Amino acid sequence: MSIRRLPSELINRIAAGEVVERPASALKELVENALDAGSTSVAIRLAAGGLDLVEVADDGCGMEPTEMALALERHATSKLPHDRIDEVTSFGFRGEALPSIASVARLTLESRRRGSDGWRITIDHGDKAGEGPTALPPGTRVRVEGLFDKVPARRKFLRSPRAEYAACLDTVKRLAMARPDVGFSVEHDGRRTLSVQPSDAPARVAALLDRDLERHGLGVDCVRDGLRLTGVVSLPTFNRGMADRQYLFVNDRPVKDRLLIGALRAAYRDLLARDRHPIAALFVTVPPGEVDINVHPAKTEVRFRDPAAVRGLIVGGLRAALDEAGHRSAAREQFAAAVAWQQEPILPSRLPAGSGEGLFASPSASAAQFLPNSSPEWEGPAALADRHSDFAPAARAEQATAPVPHFPLGVARGQVAATYIVAEAEDGLVIVDQHAAHERLVLERMRKAGNGGTIARQALLIPDVVEMDESDCDRLEGAAAELGDLGLEIERFGPTAMLVRAVPAPLGKTDVPGLLRDVAAELAELGTSPALRDRLDHVAATMACHGSVRAGRILSVAEMNALLREMEVTPHSGQCNHGRPTWVKLAHADIEKLFGRR
Repeated sequence: MSIRRLPSELINRIAAGEVVERPASALKELVENALDAGSTSVAIRLAAGGLDLVEVADDGCGMEPTEMALALERHATSKLPHDRIDEVTSFGFRGEALPSIASVARLTLESRRRGSDGWRITIDHGDKAGEGPTALPPGTRVRVEGLFDKVPARRKFLRSPRAEYAACLDTVKRLAMARPDVGFSVEHDGRRTLSVQPSDAPARVAALLDRDLERHGLGVDCVRDGLRLTGVVSLPTFNRGMADRQYLFVNDRPVKDRLLIGALRAAYRDLLARDRHPIAALFVTVPPGEVDINVHPAKTEVRFRDPAAVRGLIVGGLRAALDEAGHRSAAREQFAAAVAWQQEPILPSRLPAGSGEGLFASPSASAAQFLPNSSPEWEGPAALADRHSDFAPAARAEQATAPVPHFPLGVARGQVAATYIVAEAEDGLVIVDQHAAHERLVLERMRKAGNGGTIARQALLIPDVVEMDESDCDRLEGAAAELGDLGLEIERFGPTAMLVRAVPAPLGKTDVPGLLRDVAAELAELGTSPALRDRLDHVAATMACHGSVRAGRILSVAEMNALLREMEVTPHSGQCNHGRPTWVKLAHADIEKLFGRR
């Protein structure tokens, strides 16, 4: 087959395939053009998820008729005043968006400069369908109708209107977070679904992602080597089962970059369970010459000149913000309503002598005759105590006679089920999972000790021999030096056994065989690469779990208070090593709601 030139219509359709994948892609290009035009307000209308209609109206600078005709030609743009593409600061710069969209849809472009008359140009799937004067306020309005109507091969691969609308709304949210100084509104099938006014960045992020971020979010602002990181992230205990609320920006440009996503995941590495994800909106600002924004036709990916510096900025900045959060935890509020109440059966219990008097006294004969449906089955507490004397409640509590000292986590009043510490604070009731809390404290102690060199170790009087699979023994032997720095001293003892000579001192008395097997499992997942030492936090977390206070252990009040005080001064103590909350609080108002007092 001989080489030939492609017709311009086919060239435009090929370009459209690179730029316009779905309605959300067309919407992104049009909104970016509106923002680059200096708009302060962008109004968006959609029909059938953008399949039937995508309309974007702005109050930007507008265009003259001659500029409008030029804007509909390929590779024509006003956003490259010179040829230095590495210094572009606008959203768009390729000059392909409008002609590409017009080649696969019916596009109507209307624009008016201040002090001039409005003009309209219509393009129907690449063919000019008319032009003339029009009435509109200063700015630009673009209507895209029947996307891919004449390209059935592309149309049939689009998803349902609901799915396409969700993609469009996500696109608008990303751009709205990138430009908090611009107001946005979205109307879908005649219904207003989004409206945000100009505001500061944290307020805009909370309005678009989750209002609870104002209480359960952390502000980030970090500068390092000419790079800057700002934004909002959630507390580790305020997380989601999907990573659908993570928004990343480079020089205010929304991107989906593996490097940035990986850095975000690394920052929360030992603070979240493996199937949970934080909520985040992060803005990375770098000099234009340090990032290549021209590596993807839709400009959704970037390439950094120094990826390690960017990754270090994100991980270090987020870890610093999370460290400053201290023991904070996103405790779930409890709600109660009268309609949710139901009658519960009276549980048998033993009451002290004389408990049948006073408030819980049996009704008198004169009162009983007025009780509806009274029957001999009703028994007073004293009678129940006599009949069920074998049921004795097991409980203990600290006397609440002294005023509550000013501590964030309060003072211990008792222990429930030998697992949960109940503490009274000035503003409510605190419940602490003793195992999860102590697990985090042990890990942080090991980290602190490790930062100064090696962790102190406790030598075993008689070395422990642990039988294991040969592959697990190989992994442990290969990581013996790094594990030694963590206080775990091991050596090979035959093909299928390991000899344990010392364990980390912070662990105290522990199950050595169980510890070694869990560490081997962690090494199997992490691999035995040279970067193992950088990932030993996973192993340290596993070791800390073995040395923490177990559920079911009875603690004295002094031990409970000591645990609470250490939690208050330990970073990340609001969540355990697996990402679960270590404590929850019921404010006085929440308790009153539970009892219908509010």
